[in-house]
Amino acid sequence: MTARKATTTSRAAKAAGKSSSHVQFYDRDRLVLEDLTPTVAGGEFPAKRVVGDTVTVTATIYADGHEQLAAELRWRRVGDKSWQRKAMTQLPNDRWSADFALERMGPHEYVVEGWLDAFGGFRRDFAKKLAAGVAQPVDEAEGRALVEQAAGTAKGKIASALKGKLAALDKASGDSRAAVLLDEALAQTMRDADTRPHALCSAPQKVDAERLEARFSSWYELFPRSMTQDPQRHGTFADVIDHLPRVRDMGFDTLYFPPIHPIGRTNRKGPNNTLTPGQDDPGSPYAIGSAEGGHDAIHPELGTFEDFDRLVAAAAEHGLEIALDFAIQAAPDHPWLTEHPGWFAWRPDGSMKYAENPPKKYQDIVNVDFYGPDARPGLWEALRDVVLLWVDHGVKTFRVDNPHTKPLPFWEWMIGEVRAKHPEVIFLSEAFTRPTMMYRLAKIGFSQSYTYFTWRNEKQELIDYITELTTEAPREFYRPHFFVNTPDINPGFLQTGGRPAHRIRAVLAATLSGLWGVYSGFELCDATPLGPGKEEYLDSEKFEIRPRQWRSDNDIVEDITRLNQLRRDNEALQTHLNTRFYAADNPNVLWYGKPSPAAGNEGGDSTEMIAVMVSLDPHNAQECHFDVPLWEFGLPDDGSVAVEDLFGGYRFDWHGKVQHIRLDPDEPFRMWRISAPGVQA
Repeated sequence: MTARKATTTSRAAKAAGKSSSHVQFYDRDRLVLEDLTPTVAGGEFPAKRVVGDTVTVTATIYADGHEQLAAELRWRRVGDKSWQRKAMTQLPNDRWSADFALERMGPHEYVVEGWLDAFGGFRRDFAKKLAAGVAQPVDEAEGRALVEQAAGTAKGKIASALKGKLAALDKASGDSRAAVLLDEALAQTMRDADTRPHALCSAPQKVDAERLEARFSSWYELFPRSMTQDPQRHGTFADVIDHLPRVRDMGFDTLYFPPIHPIGRTNRKGPNNTLTPGQDDPGSPYAIGSAEGGHDAIHPELGTFEDFDRLVAAAAEHGLEIALDFAIQAAPDHPWLTEHPGWFAWRPDGSMKYAENPPKKYQDIVNVDFYGPDARPGLWEALRDVVLLWVDHGVKTFRVDNPHTKPLPFWEWMIGEVRAKHPEVIFLSEAFTRPTMMYRLAKIGFSQSYTYFTWRNEKQELIDYITELTTEAPREFYRPHFFVNTPDINPGFLQTGGRPAHRIRAVLAATLSGLWGVYSGFELCDATPLGPGKEEYLDSEKFEIRPRQWRSDNDIVEDITRLNQLRRDNEALQTHLNTRFYAADNPNVLWYGKPSPAAGNEGGDSTEMIAVMVSLDPHNAQECHFDVPLWEFGLPDDGSVAVEDLFGGYRFDWHGKVQHIRLDPDEPFRMWRISAPGVQA
């Protein structure tokens, strides 16, 4: 009903002495459009995808009675003037679906529109009546009236085409008239001419297309200063170049450095976080800033900007990109404290306010104040410009230190500013905090996030956590990065489990998520703690230069190399979203599969999957009966599948649903490729 009619009706109601409060319902939408996917917070934030993905859009659209509806998907990259369009397909239970491809990086948007399809409804009902032999001349007249009405409102070629159809109807008789009314060419012309009565359009929904590495990447973290064989000689960027083949050969594609900026001297930390450093102790790289500069400078002992540029170029030649730590904090000697004291918090007595996380204190660090007297826009713009400086030097990926302790509006603004110029830039959130904050950081722009995986060791808690990330709201915006360890986190599982524990955590991280990371020393099974009950490393590289021997009889370099090779070769291992857990009757054995994208994981039967069986006990042998997921391949319980052991290389068949296995600490996992009968792996 038009606004004019509604107003007239309202006046009539008042004239009749009736309340007009109900009249507003006359203008309510006749159609219902709800349950739109993908959507994040009703369209406030973008769903995350990568370039090349196909976005499947679904919505529930319905109306009263038996009316025929139609729906259209429209999409565009933000900034484009025109929309691309596609008719949606009706599915059971009032669901409608269509998809579109993401061909360029950057922000996109889409809308869904539904309307009453009068001519479509006529064709549907008229065809049924003809088939039942109950069609009447008045039915044909109804169809002709719809065509005549459309011809009266259409213009140009569409109007001419419809008038031609009307002429054809006038000349036809009997069955030929019905054929004209049901002709597909007429139906298409009527769709083109449709005025879309009772049209209802969704609010724009956002989709962000990032590069593939935002979803799939393998990270290796090292301290450049430790790339030396002499603990008395500070490692350099040139030394790191010598290690690039080693990192490449293990299959990593991202090489990540903690801060590489000048390190403050005031309250510098000594070995193992002591407050009594020696004259030559290097201090923590997280105490950023000295007389040599701040976030826009390089620690002199590492090299110069020219040396850094050579490292970035050399890394690219090895198929590696450099990721840098972006830590928004300052040593007491940072130039900003004297140049911009209003960017920092000060105590009532005028003394410096050092960073702390009670009971921990960080005497070598002070925090900026984002809402200080001079911080806006000065501090905000300075931090953005720091990121842009390093982007200009070839850095496209940033691991952000503790973003949950900085204002959300800053991150949303800063990431938006950077990615507007450089949509290829990736931000990893190091936010070990509450789920609400971790998810909010993802919504406002962080491409990836550290996760609780580091502390999830039991079967059910792993299942519950992955299920949450793959089936609930976070699946649309949160990309979990499964780091097995960090310079700050030496998990108890690794400390007590030795080599088997390191192999277990490696295979879990590398196969459960498309993103995984290793802090150097993990491949050597180095897990000596600072002390009982502490998750910190003894002789931590955060406070000293620590050379290593990079191979040993106890290392797991070959395991990591094979895992990264399998990840590159199998698209099924490049996302967490396809993970499916299966029954294994032992609480210490985790059993899951990852169907290949081209093998039916959109709802049909699979033809191939990567399957992983992991013992979660690094100390004892574990046995179990487990279900082979024959149903995933459309097979009965007595069916057979072909199996290839991806570490051992041998092949065999599984016959029947229930199988048995034993996993020993020296071989705590298996990885298989399972294929349906007749499928070539």
